[in-house]
Amino acid sequence: MESSAIARGSGISKRSAASVIEKIDAGKAIVAITQNGEWAGFSYIETWDDEKFVSNSGLIVSPKHRNNGIASQIKTQIFELSRSKYPAAKIFSITSGLAIMKMNTKLGFVPVTYTEVTRETRFWDSCKSCVNYDVLQSKNRCNCLCTAMLFDPQLN
Repeated sequence: MESSAIARGSGISKRSAASVIEKIDAGKAIVAITQNGEWAGFSYIETWDDEKFVSNSGLIVSPKHRNNGIASQIKTQIFELSRSKYPAAKIFSITSGLAIMKMNTKLGFVPVTYTEVTRETRFWDSCKSCVNYDVLQSKNRCNCLCTAMLFDPQLN
């Protein structure tokens, strides 16, 4: 994930192999595999503030499989997983990528300020490995280069 983020110049934070495996084992991830058994992409969910919020995070597609609609399929499936596991939770996504913003919009997400998503320190600490973390810190976690987007089940 990290090397892909660096290649694209995006602000995705680092995730350890152990944390990725943990998400898969807990049923909190979508892993895209080709018909030949080759890894094509991944995304995961995490809950915050006693399950009041769910983040859709870490969406990544193998460079070999980009521009084939896999990201949209993963995004739709991770959204559906979020809704089925936590139907009352607000779902959020923080991204600097236009493609993800478009996918989020199609699913009913709207842009919001950072104050509308979790304030849980554990979430924001996960941004420490992002190349833009200094911007987030300088703005007291109220603004950064990423756009926060929120799906509120009570409004949809």
